[in-house]
Amino acid sequence: VALAAAAPPAWAIAEGKPAPPFAATLVDGRAFSLAEARGKVVLINFWATWCAPCRAEMPAIDAFYRAHRNDGLVVVAVSMDRPADEAKARSVMQDYAFAAAFARNASFKGYGRVWRLPLTFVIDRDGVLRKDDWYEDPGIDAAKLGAVVLPLLQRR
Repeated sequence: VALAAAAPPAWAIAEGKPAPPFAATLVDGRAFSLAEARGKVVLINFWATWCAPCRAEMPAIDAFYRAHRNDGLVVVAVSMDRPADEAKARSVMQDYAFAAAFARNASFKGYGRVWRLPLTFVIDRDGVLRKDDWYEDPGIDAAKLGAVVLPLLQRR
C-alpha cells in the first residue's frame, strides 16, 4: 500500500521520459506538432494575460529565443485565456518573436491538468522531456534558461 501511495499517477509525465504528444494551430494559422519539431529543442509555455508572473517572464523567454532560434530552439506559448480575452492575448503576443496558440486550438492532454500558471516544459532534440513543472519563484529568467536549455542546444 505504501508503494502505491508513493508512486506517481499513471498519467503523470516524467523528466527523462518521452514527452507526450503536443499539437496546436498557431495564431498565425500554421500547424505545429512536437513530432514534426523532432531535432529541435522545444519550450512549451502555458500562460495567460491575467497572470502577472507569466507576463513577467515572457521578455526573458523572448530574448533567449531571439538569441538561440538559429541554434534549433522553438518556443510555443499557449494562452489559457478565455475566448472573450483573445484580443488582449493577441495584443500581448505581437511583441514577441516566438510562436503562440490558444489552448482551445491545442492538444496537450498528456501534460496533465494545467491549473497553475506559468507552466513551462522543455523537450530535447530527441523528444524527451527535460524540464517539467517550472514553478520556481520568481520564474524563468536568462540564468535559468541558460542552465537548462543551453546544454540541450549544444547537443547535436
